[in-house]
Parts: sequence; structure tokens; C-alpha cells
Amino acid sequence: MTPTAEPAQGNHRVTYREVLAEPRFRLFFSTRTVAITADALRITTFSVLVFSSTGSALLSAVAFGIGFIPQLFGSLLLGSLADRLPPRALITGGYALTCAAALLLALVRMPVAAGLGVVALVALATPVFHGASSRLVAQSLEGDAYVLGRSLNNIAASGAQLFGLALGGAAVAVLGPHRALAVSAALYLGCAFAIRIRLPRLQPGEFGGTPGSTRGDGGAVRASLHGAGLLLRGHTVRRLMLAQWLPPAFVAGAEGLIVAYAGERHFAPGWYAVLMGCLPVGMLVGDLLVGRLLRPLTRERLVVPLIALMGLPLLGFAAEPGVGVSSCLLLLCGFGFGFAYGLGLQRPFLDALPPDGQGQGFGLLGSGNMTLQGVGPACFGSVAAGIGTGGAIALAGGAAALTAGWILTWHQPTSPVSVPNYSTGSENGTETACV
Repeated sequence: MTPTAEPAQGNHRVTYREVLAEPRFRLFFSTRTVAITADALRITTFSVLVFSSTGSALLSAVAFGIGFIPQLFGSLLLGSLADRLPPRALITGGYALTCAAALLLALVRMPVAAGLGVVALVALATPVFHGASSRLVAQSLEGDAYVLGRSLNNIAASGAQLFGLALGGAAVAVLGPHRALAVSAALYLGCAFAIRIRLPRLQPGEFGGTPGSTRGDGGAVRASLHGAGLLLRGHTVRRLMLAQWLPPAFVAGAEGLIVAYAGERHFAPGWYAVLMGCLPVGMLVGDLLVGRLLRPLTRERLVVPLIALMGLPLLGFAAEPGVGVSSCLLLLCGFGFGFAYGLGLQRPFLDALPPDGQGQGFGLLGSGNMTLQGVGPACFGSVAAGIGTGGAIALAGGAAALTAGWILTWHQPTSPVSVPNYSTGSENGTETACV
């Protein structure tokens, strides 16, 4: 494992302009932004289509989240392909697959169960091509440039989600759900063509991977399960994954209750949309400020306080505040004192991954994140039935703050708020600090 850079080098702060000067990152950044817009458009439009044909709020909610939960299974069963197959063909094929699925939903009148199955099958493959693209980004950007690249991706994702939601509403109103799904298919197709034309043809060994099946004998499923087991048995990798999985899952649980909270409090129609928009707006601003203004070591030292400050504002919902206070609390939750905490974990996580398993590691990180964010609303929705939505949102915030306390126990008493950089440990979980 390549050790962490020396403090003098590791604390060098790069700029967004320097990151965007890297052609390969610029390609992935632009295509992923378009794809996230298409995702938001497809997800919301498919949910509307299911509700309009069934009148079932439950099936509409299932349609909204069906693309999240299968991703973890896909990463476990197919994740090794991100390190074993040529990346251009893999990423192009991934976008082409999502294009075909959106086009199928747009053109073929199929039963709801069949449509849900199509989306779920695509979700199984999603971690593979996302893992391959994340691996190429990590190989293209070094040191703090990689962290700034992740920051740019987060900013773009927040903006693209907001734009995709707005585009979805307008497209459904003007074109109808089927034509709106066709628009999302066209966006995916554009991404596939861009990758196919502009990304050089690379073999796994040319970007730091291991060609063929050197990471395990047998087929893709066997190798994927073996690789995932090695990653999750590593103490450091497992901890860093949980640190990036749990707080967003708790906040997603709170976010899933916003519509019900607004209804219980009898807010004016449409205010629930304003409240739901506060989190991504806060995330966008927070990632921009923390990523651009703070030095690398400062970001890593602030991981624990930022997680705590992500959860603490949600405790205010226990008092069942009105629209103004609720909006401020959600903005603070998503702001720099919130999801930007993940920027301080990017370098330690990259350093902890084995060189021949980075693609699968990134795929497992992303798929676990999406799956738990799909599970969080269901869990806290069940809790809300007993203690009310305000209490359940506050409980979710408390759980996020407790995660910060758990991370605090990783460190030596003399360094209570620093996040050390680790190298990979052995299979039995031993680890070595590199600070």
C-alpha cells in the first residue's frame, strides 16, 4: 500500500481549476453530472407513472427507491468486474444499459412488477461501472486533487439532483411520463457516446489493476464475494466504510419524514418541497466551502465535529418547529457542518484500499451508501408511527451525532479530533497508522 504523503506535501491545497485541468476527470465529471440529472428525471418520472397507473402511494414509494437497495447485492456479486474488465467498454456499457432500461419503460406498456424488475436489474450492475469510473478518477488525481475531485462531484451531484427534479416535473407536465422517460434515455445515450469516443482504450493492467482473474480463481461472482470479504474483514476499510455509510443513512431517514412532518404540522401546500430542497442546497454550499477553503489536514481533523454538527440540528425537530426554523435546521444539517465531513475521509479511504481492489472498494462504498439510504427512511418511518415524525427526525439526528462519538473512540486520547491516515491492514484486521 502506498503510504500517506508527508505532512508538508499532504497539506498542500490545490484548486478546483487544477482538478478540472485533468482531461480524464473532466470527462467523468461532465458525464456523471448529466447522468445524475437523468437519474433524478427517470426516478421521479417512473414513480409518477406507477402512481398514475395504480393509485398506490406504497407502490409509488417502492418505484422511487427500487434502484437503491439492489446495488449492495450487485457490488457483492459482481463488484470484482470493476477491476477485471477494460474500463471504457464497462462504463460505456453501463450507460447504454441504463439508456435501454429507460427506453424500455418509455415505450413498452408493461405491468408494474415488470417495470420494477427492470429498474432493479439495472441497479445490480450500477456499482460495477461506477466502481470502474471512480477507480480511474483515483488513478488520475493525486493527493488533495483527488479530494477536491470528490468535492466537485458532490457539488455537481447536488445541483444535478435539484435540476433533475425540476426537469422531471416540467417534462411530465409538458410531455407526459412516457416521453419524459425517453428524455432521460437520450441523456444516458449521450453519456455512453462521450465515454466511448473520448476515453482511451485501456486494459486493467494499464491503470493499476490486475488483468484477468488474478484476484481470485473462478468466475466473477466467486471473485467478487472473495474480494468483498477481504475488504470488509480489513478493520480499517470496514470502519471507514461505516463512517461514510451511517450518517447519510440516518439523515436520509429524517429526510424521508419531511413530507409527513409538513402534513402533520399543516404547512401550506408546496412547503414540503422547499424543506426537501434545503438539504441539497446546504450540501452544495458546504462542499464548496470546506473543499475550497480548508487545508487537507484540517478537513481530516474536523471529521468528528462535522458529523456531530450534522446530527445536532435535527434534534430541534423534537420541539416541532414551524416552517422557518425547520428550513434553517435542515440547511445547517446539509451545510458545511454536515455532509462535507466525507471530504476528510477520502484520502484515508483511498490509502486503505489494496491497489488491485480499488474498483470493487469504490463500488462497495457507493452501493452500501445507496442501500442504507434506502433502508433509513423505512426504519425511521416505522419509529414515527410510535413517537411522531418530529420525534423520529430528532432520533435520526441523535443517531448521527452518536456516530461521531463512535469515530472519536478510534483515536488516541492525545488526538481527540484528528482523523489519522491508515494503510491497509491484513485479513485479520491489523492496521498501521501512517501519521
